Amino acid sequence: MHPMLNIAVRAARAAGNVILRHSTRVDSLTIASKARNDFVSEVDRLAEQEILRVLRKAYPDHGVLAEESGAHGAQEEFLWIIDPLDGTTNFLHGFPQFAVSIALRRKDRLEQAVVFDPLRNELYTASRGSGALLNDRRLRIKRKAGLEGALLGTGFPFKDRTHLERYLRMFRELLPASAGVRRAGSAALDLAFVAAGRLDGFWEIGLKPWDMAAGVLLVEEAGGMVSDFRGGREHLDTGNLVAGSARVHAEILAIIRPHLDQALPC
Repeated sequence: MHPMLNIAVRAARAAGNVILRHSTRVDSLTIASKARNDFVSEVDRLAEQEILRVLRKAYPDHGVLAEESGAHGAQEEFLWIIDPLDGTTNFLHGFPQFAVSIALRRKDRLEQAVVFDPLRNELYTASRGSGALLNDRRLRIKRKAGLEGALLGTGFPFKDRTHLERYLRMFRELLPASAGVRRAGSAALDLAFVAAGRLDGFWEIGLKPWDMAAGVLLVEEAGGMVSDFRGGREHLDTGNLVAGSARVHAEILAIIRPHLDQALPC
């Protein structure tokens, strides 16, 4: 395992321990609202502190982009992109779909990725050029011939409803074209599931870098395709993402492209 990935795994497991310790007393947690339908709990902050503690001990000069504490650190070459608890709303309701997500970007390229599901003790890891793993099992994306029979994942634009109608038009076309669509509430795990073949494809509007950075590298290292809505490489900037095998990815793009316009950065 790459030394930087090993540190990321250590940080993810430390955060996972924090999440599990608090999972039985959710009713007593301090919860704040950052925006409409966007919540943060003390567990998010404690888990992020654990991640930062491990990363700073190993790499004190690296930059950080974290969901709760924002951007800090001066070094521009290495940037850790962190979501300490992806799926906070699920966690707060006892819905068992949430994860720790940590990625390392070197300059403009993602190099290391960890998505850790503490409930199932499932650790998804990837290093650029070395493939992706679920625990000790190598991942290869499912090679579907197309959308027919494919199971898709998605996320509703529930925080910002500016593009809700546009999203619903995409949904109405993709639903009958596939075997079904699942919305579980953690983009990091959805992308990990694409890499593992549990989902055949995924699309979402309005993600943040920490929601998807680790999952993007997992999909790519498992042999899949990831892009923005126009098939380009701006997904970390626009927040709009399509992922899947080459054929599924292409067919999702073909269906959603007619619904794009200048109001939606692609």
